[in-house]
Amino acid sequence: MSTSLLNQVPSKPVAWADDDLIRHGTLAFRRTNLALFAAGFATFGLLYCVQPLMPQFSQQYGIGAASSALSLSLTTGVLAFAMLFAGGISDALGRKSVMVASLLSSAVLVLLSAMMPSWGALLWVRTLLGVTLSGLPAVAMTYLTEEMHPESIGLGMGLYISGSAVGGMCGRLIAGVVADYFGWRAGIGVVGMVGLISGSIFWRALPPSRHFRVSAFAWRSLLKRFAGMFGDAALPWLFAEGFLLLGAFVTVYNYLGYRLQAPPYHLSQAVVGLVFSIYLVGTFSSAWMGHLAGKLGRRKVLWTAFVLMLLGVGCTMMDSLWLIGLGITAVTFGFFGGHSIVSSWVGRRGGAAKAQASSMYLFSYYMGSSVAGASGGLFYAEHGWTGVALFAGALVLGGLLIALRLYRVTPLPQLVTPPTPMSKGAMP
Repeated sequence: MSTSLLNQVPSKPVAWADDDLIRHGTLAFRRTNLALFAAGFATFGLLYCVQPLMPQFSQQYGIGAASSALSLSLTTGVLAFAMLFAGGISDALGRKSVMVASLLSSAVLVLLSAMMPSWGALLWVRTLLGVTLSGLPAVAMTYLTEEMHPESIGLGMGLYISGSAVGGMCGRLIAGVVADYFGWRAGIGVVGMVGLISGSIFWRALPPSRHFRVSAFAWRSLLKRFAGMFGDAALPWLFAEGFLLLGAFVTVYNYLGYRLQAPPYHLSQAVVGLVFSIYLVGTFSSAWMGHLAGKLGRRKVLWTAFVLMLLGVGCTMMDSLWLIGLGITAVTFGFFGGHSIVSSWVGRRGGAAKAQASSMYLFSYYMGSSVAGASGGLFYAEHGWTGVALFAGALVLGGLLIALRLYRVTPLPQLVTPPTPMSKGAMP
C-alpha cells in the first residue's frame, strides 16, 4: 500500500537529541500536562455546562428537547468550522498565544451567557463561544505532536484528554447541582469563573514552543494541505470515526436528563448532575487505552472501544437504574479510550500537516456532536429513549465497522520523524 505524500519519510531514519523533546518523567513533561489538563478542564467545562440544564431551558422557554439542544449544537457546529482555520492562525500568531486567548475569552463569554435576558440572546452568545473555543483543541493537539517525544505523546495525549474528561464532568456537575439550588444562571456563572482560573493556570504553566516557527497564513497552501490528507489510506476513516464517536456520546448524554427526570424515575436536577461524575472513568480509560494502543498498535485496540460502547448503549435500554448506570459507564469508558487512540493516530498519520490533520479530525468530531446531538432530539420526541438508544447504537456500529476496516491498513514505518519542516516554517 502506498502512503500519502504527507507521510513520506527519509530513506534513512533521522534522529534528533532526546533532550530536544519533552519526555515522560521530566519537569517539562509535568508542567505541560498540568497546563493541558487545566486547558482541557476549562474548555470542556465551558462547552458542555449547558447539557444538564436542557430540561430547565425547555421548562423556562417552552421549547422541545431538540430546540433546547441547540444551546450545545450551535456551539459545537461553529466550533467545528472555526477549528479548520485555527491551526493556520496559530502558525502565524504562535501556539501558546492563541490557546491562552481562546481560553480566557471563552470564559468571559460563558459568564456573559449567564446574564442573557432571552433564549435568542443566549443562543447568540453560545454561537460566538464556538469561535473563541476553537483556538484551543486543534492547537493543543498540534503543540503535543510538535513538542513531545514520540514515546511520550500517547501518554501525554491521554492525560490531556483526561483533563477534558474531568472538565466535561465538572462543568456539567457544577452547573447541574448549583442550578438545582440557585437557578441555571448561577450554575453557568460558577462554571465561567472556574474557566477563568483554569485559563490562568494554563498561561503560567505551559512551556513555550521550541519547534514552532512563525509562518504566514496562506490560503492556497492551507487548502492544498487539506486536500492532500484525503490521499492517505487511514486519515479519512479516522475523521469519520471522530464524527461517530462524539455523535453517539453526546446523543446519549443530551437526552439522559430528560429520561431520568421523567416517570418512573423523577430524579432531581442535582441527582442528574451527579450522574455526570461517571466522566471520571474517562480520566482512566483515555490514558490507559492510549498507552495500551501505543504498545500493541492502535489498529489492534480501537475496535474494542466501539464494542464496549455498543454494549453500554444496549444496557441503557433496560429499566433498572443500575443497568442504566452501568451502560452509561461503558459508553463513557469506550468513548474516551477511542478518542484517545484516534486523536493520537491522526497526529501520527498527519506527517508534515499535523495542524491541518488535527483540525480536520476535530471538525468531523464536533460536527458529530452538532448534527447527531440535535438529531437525537427528533428520535426522542418520536420514540422516547428507545429511539435515542437505537440511533446512538447505529452510530457506534458504524464506528466499529470502520475500526475493522482500519485494522487492515498498513502501519507507517516506525521511524522518528524530525521536526525539520516545521522548523523551516512550513505549514505543520
